[in-house]
Amino acid sequence: MDTSAPSNAQNDKSSKPWFKRLSLTTWIFIALILGILAGVALQGSPEIADTYIKPFGTIFLNLIKMIVVPLVLFSIIAGVVSLDDVKKVGAIGGKTVLFYLATTACAVTLGLVFANIMNVGAGYTIPTDDISYEATTPPSLIDTLVNMFPSNFVQPMADATMLQVIVIAVVFGFGMIAAGKKAQPVIAVCNSLSDVCIAIMRGIILVAPLGVFGLICPVIANNGIDVLRPLLWLIVVAYLAMICQIVLVYSGIIKLFARISPLKFLKSELPVMGFAFASASSVGTLPLNMECTEKLGVSKEVTSFVLPLGATINMDGTAIYQGVCAIFIAQVFGFDLSLGQQLTVVMTCLLASIGTAGVPGSGMIMLAMVLTSVGLPVEGVALVAGVDRILDMMRTVVNVTGDAAVATSVDAIQKRKNVRAYTR
Repeated sequence: MDTSAPSNAQNDKSSKPWFKRLSLTTWIFIALILGILAGVALQGSPEIADTYIKPFGTIFLNLIKMIVVPLVLFSIIAGVVSLDDVKKVGAIGGKTVLFYLATTACAVTLGLVFANIMNVGAGYTIPTDDISYEATTPPSLIDTLVNMFPSNFVQPMADATMLQVIVIAVVFGFGMIAAGKKAQPVIAVCNSLSDVCIAIMRGIILVAPLGVFGLICPVIANNGIDVLRPLLWLIVVAYLAMICQIVLVYSGIIKLFARISPLKFLKSELPVMGFAFASASSVGTLPLNMECTEKLGVSKEVTSFVLPLGATINMDGTAIYQGVCAIFIAQVFGFDLSLGQQLTVVMTCLLASIGTAGVPGSGMIMLAMVLTSVGLPVEGVALVAGVDRILDMMRTVVNVTGDAAVATSVDAIQKRKNVRAYTR
């Protein structure tokens, strides 16, 4: 009987219809391809895609946004409390922030190098009379730090201000650790609510293929080949820099710190990359990213702390985008950025990434901030506005892959540290 059990299970699996045997990852990529093909077919009538197809993607994204705030809140509280020690929280948090700052510095440097070597904006000119872009005044560093700390408990959750939600979660997590046994009932409730949010998220993810199709089709339908052709070189340069960030930087830290095969890591991240490419939302991809990294062996206490933090402050793809676009806009307007100005771009991108929200299109405001820092005309943002969504999709892939790479590396470092401490 025992020897026949595996074959029976295999027969049951093979007896299922072919479409039920396909994994969710496969369905997501099928939906992605079908969405692209449908978008190409509807380029002559993009209003059809906007009216009848886009709502499915919008509903799916709204469901994710609905659950993301409570998921981040309760998962971070559970993650902080599970560490049981404020010193341990500080150790993990310190390593995480250092990793994020280092990868972001590498990202914007890669963007500048590729943009300079490949001459991203040379020979490209457009009439500037009709260019207009109303800049939003970026907050100062002090204002950013002050705005991290909310004045009340409810407003950040209603506005989905993720950095403030994370601060609330960390503060309450510390409070529960300090309260000791008296906080056990509250801790149990938070752990249960975290599990409930994850269960809801898994249910929403089951319809991800439909959401991906609804998100990608209108993008392709509205941004046809004719619109993309003048800015095709900008897209190529940015995409190449972003791919190098994944292949070189993330694979490097995975091999060096996590000591696992980069191919294994990238394979586990494929469904996350597919969804990130379609949704262009780092925060929206967070639940799926948490699930995939935990399947890779990363502990829940690390994923519940590092990934939500990364979805808010780690914007490597956005940093590459800002570096490439800064050189592109400078060359289009006839400016020559000095080495000192390009270093200023690096530092500005590091600070800007902390305040960049993990929602589609948020990099545009930060690009205006970068242009202002080196004296470039803010109107240049309008040059890339037409293809921002195309760039946004790939930079979101880089953002979420970087979050997972850092979480995997931090987890491996902590596990080795725990083994050494146990041995001593």
